[in-house]
Amino acid sequence: MKRCLIVDSSDVVRKVASAILSGIGYEVIEASNGKDGYDLARSTLPDAILLDWQIPDLSAHDFIVKLRMPTSGPRANIVYMTTEFIQSDITRALAAGADSCLMKPFDRASLEDRFRLPRAA
Repeated sequence: MKRCLIVDSSDVVRKVASAILSGIGYEVIEASNGKDGYDLARSTLPDAILLDWQIPDLSAHDFIVKLRMPTSGPRANIVYMTTEFIQSDITRALAAGADSCLMKPFDRASLEDRFRLPRAA
């Protein structure tokens, strides 16, 4: 089973995202701040990370940069979330190593599109 780490300070966002991602086949792990999220990312090696741009304790940008430092392990798909469409933030996140951006509030279809697992043969 694929694993997804959700890093967001909002209990509601984590709960909604967790329900959607669990429904499409992910085991979900949650963190409410950047430091705990980074520690979980390093220890659990998730396949995907849903990361809020505005998180406490460690900025999302620093989280991405630290996680993308050269390693020999697998590379998680990082989708960062933001409530404001600020092109410079999007560019900064993608340059740091995020794979895509998701606007909040998100709906089921947009979240599923970012995380859809390939069907088993």
